[in-house]
Amino acid sequence: MFRQSLVKLSTRRAFSSTTRQAAHFKEGVYSNVPFKVHNRKIPFGVVFFGFMGVGFAVPFIASFVQLKKSGNI
Repeated sequence: MFRQSLVKLSTRRAFSSTTRQAAHFKEGVYSNVPFKVHNRKIPFGVVFFGFMGVGFAVPFIASFVQLKKSGNI
């Protein structure tokens, strides 16, 4: 008895979608990224490499400031 009810619960799938919901999903090359890549005012590459460049430069700038304060430079 218990085994039969367990099998019924484990084999049941509760997925459903309507055609109205399916109309909202886009498919294509850049459909899976959460930000805009095409038709931007500032190109994506400039923003991306600027953000990564600042993140890479911060430790070097902090090291320079600390060495300057200690009088080693």
